[in-house]
Amino acid sequence: MSLTLRLSTRNQRNLAPIRRRTTASSKFDEYVGLSEHDQELLTARRVLRQAGWATVFYLVTCDILGPFNAPFSIASIGMAPGICLYILFGVVAFISGVMIHRIWLRLDSARYPIVLYGDMCERTVGSWLKYLSAFLQCIQLTINVGLICLTNGQSLSQIIAGPNGTGHLCFSVTVLIWALVGMCIGMIRGLGNFSILANASVWLNLLIIFISIGFAARTPPNFAAALASSNLMPGPVQVLATIPDQPLFVQINGVFNMVFAYGGAMIFPEIMAEMRRPRDFVKGMALAQLLIVTVYLAYGIALYALQGQFVQAQSYTGLSLYSGQTICNVMGIITGTIAAGLYGNIGLKVIYRIIVEQLFKGPGLMTFRGRIVWSLSVLLYWSVAFILGSAIPSVGALTGLLAAMGFFHFTYTFPPLMMLGLDMQLDAALEDEPFTTPGVAPRQIDTWWDFSRWKRGFLAGGRRRVGWKVVNLLFLLASLATAGMGLWATGTDLREALGAGAATSLGCNAPV
Repeated sequence: MSLTLRLSTRNQRNLAPIRRRTTASSKFDEYVGLSEHDQELLTARRVLRQAGWATVFYLVTCDILGPFNAPFSIASIGMAPGICLYILFGVVAFISGVMIHRIWLRLDSARYPIVLYGDMCERTVGSWLKYLSAFLQCIQLTINVGLICLTNGQSLSQIIAGPNGTGHLCFSVTVLIWALVGMCIGMIRGLGNFSILANASVWLNLLIIFISIGFAARTPPNFAAALASSNLMPGPVQVLATIPDQPLFVQINGVFNMVFAYGGAMIFPEIMAEMRRPRDFVKGMALAQLLIVTVYLAYGIALYALQGQFVQAQSYTGLSLYSGQTICNVMGIITGTIAAGLYGNIGLKVIYRIIVEQLFKGPGLMTFRGRIVWSLSVLLYWSVAFILGSAIPSVGALTGLLAAMGFFHFTYTFPPLMMLGLDMQLDAALEDEPFTTPGVAPRQIDTWWDFSRWKRGFLAGGRRRVGWKVVNLLFLLASLATAGMGLWATGTDLREALGAGAATSLGCNAPV
């Protein structure tokens, strides 16, 4: 399918409720043409929506809270720009969340509900964006699992090294251990067993924050880890407002480590689909974003002020006292394993549904043959995660790559693109045949192959509406340019990290 804003028959049926108001006497216009049984099912689904704004707050916070790269981000660009950019990215992420909320409200219906991020992509722009978002989501979750294997491997390596640093286990083996653990966890197809563990991981993350600040305040930085990871020689701690001599790619990579804090937009449609009052979503999201930016900033400022340029990409590995380091490492391994199970499960399901079921017409996930294919997919998925974690032994560089290839697009690139696509489709349809019969697509006077439809889609709707389209277009172009810089910077940083650090790709030396 060509990369054009195609308005399919299904899209028009979903856009139709936007063009008209539901009256009190009609109950639900979406129910027209449905049997009584189907209407009862749709009503039952509405009753099952129990989530409130407090649930939104909890889920968004749960999905993101883990600010252990915040000190590294601030150390990469300095205290002043670090604080400003964290706040700026938070404000723009909130605006993107509001855009996703508005798009969902305009498109969701009882007959054609919006459940996944890809549903919005398909109905606003086209099926090509749905598959692109699914592809990026697969990459994002795979790199994320590889990152967790890497951080768990670093933690285990430090624990084995002991207080004198004499213990040793090949670093690639420590990463392999967690990949094997992930393979065992990945055999579980359901997510119900993870709910209690996910709740516990939030509190463990908060404990790590408080414990690491306490130990960092009373002990010097881990100079050995700084030498191994960044080739920094021991010296006085420097806390700078700006870092003028820092290479550009290092600063941009630090900025993209910040984006990691605002990567929850991918699950926003799923959360709204479970809410009793979806209009309350913004309240819960705003409070969650406020808490996230507060925690990340407070922790990042505190650790950077205490350890300066010696902070590590996984902050608690930069503690010099073995007891404090081990306490945080053990809790970090637990939370990382829980997160790996969650992300691995979600990532595999996305890959299975898109590739196995839709592309190759394979068996359903819950069938016997599906179980076999799922098990083989688990082994392949975690093998790729192991290769990523062991081949790229730099937490900071891998985190930046993850943000540039995944999180950034779902939070900053796709929302303005979807808003622009939806507005253009609606305005381009103004001169089409009016919608009158449910289930029957109105006749179009032209198609997206014609310049006239593009012109009408962008310029129709009045001066104010055209102004918002221009804003969304500029927002989209700025996001694409920033993402391109991020890919360049993280790629350059990966090359430098492998050249300067003690760790080598698929080697035995630990990066900390």
